[in-house]
Amino acid sequence: MFIRHETLERNAFLMLVLTLLVISIGGIVEVIPLFTIETTVEHVTGVRPYTPLESRGRDIYVREGCYTCHSQMIRALRDEVERYGHYSIAAESMYDHPFQWGSKRIGPDLARVGGKYSNDWHYAHMANAQSMVPESLMPHYAFLAETPLDLDDLLPRLKAQRAVGVPYTDEELANARADLLTQADPAADNAALLKRYPKAVQVGRGGAEPTELDALVAYLQVLGTMVDFADPANENLRQ
Repeated sequence: MFIRHETLERNAFLMLVLTLLVISIGGIVEVIPLFTIETTVEHVTGVRPYTPLESRGRDIYVREGCYTCHSQMIRALRDEVERYGHYSIAAESMYDHPFQWGSKRIGPDLARVGGKYSNDWHYAHMANAQSMVPESLMPHYAFLAETPLDLDDLLPRLKAQRAVGVPYTDEELANARADLLTQADPAADNAALLKRYPKAVQVGRGGAEPTELDALVAYLQVLGTMVDFADPANENLRQ
């Protein structure tokens, strides 16, 4: 046996061939079962596509590089769960292209920041983070409140997301602009908006043209709020 093993070690070509064979077998064993199941993402109730305003806010979040300082993934570790809430599950990121899990935390994790603070807190924090959290290193984003939200490419953006798997319906696309304007006006009737997008939080200062900051706050306010872990349908997800 040892003589045969020595022969194998001395023959580089044979070693390469057998190594590739072993790796191929291991890969096949891992990959083939995935084709026999519908999805590797657990089914949960509550997860929905982002509203048009939340989606634009996410674009701004990515554009400004917020993911370089904030993660959106709570690991299944006791200290993280106690600080941030229930650990993140794959279904919460199923409509993110790309996902915002992050790899560094200069600031806190934002996976469940939705509803933790009021709209006014977020507006003040984005304008001057140190006014709300003195030790914060976050730069100021007051300019977002003065930048009108570009709506010209709203529909193409949503159609592009549908092309990669986000299940926007024809009705949602047809009402995209109206839903965005409704969510950006806290005084607007939001019945139709909530029917299409449950738990959507209205933001804005009322009557003003939607700004990039309105969109960003709407996005932050939905993070971590879609899945109700107390729902009996999600019993298997409870801590």
